Amino acid sequence: MSHGYSQELVKANKKASSLRKLQLGVSLGKHCIEAGVPVSEVALELNVSRATIYNWFKGTSQPYQYQHLRIKDYIEFLRKRKQNVRPIRHRSTH
Repeated sequence: MSHGYSQELVKANKKASSLRKLQLGVSLGKHCIEAGVPVSEVALELNVSRATIYNWFKGTSQPYQYQHLRIKDYIEFLRKRKQNVRPIRHRSTH
């Protein structure tokens, strides 16, 4: 476990990934778990509660449409960080 991710959450995310490959929240979870980003950091960055993040990661709820661009940008940020590339981050006003 890293950054507070329980084996239960990791397992739930993997299961959701295999069942719901197109869900953005599940994809976000996969990237955050791989990058070891704490849920509290993700919640702060996306301006939602930690409980919301956990539910997205598990696929039990989904982000609203207006949140999709911000989440996609955050996933791209994590990908670039993983590759040690310094991305330019733009903050949304939502």
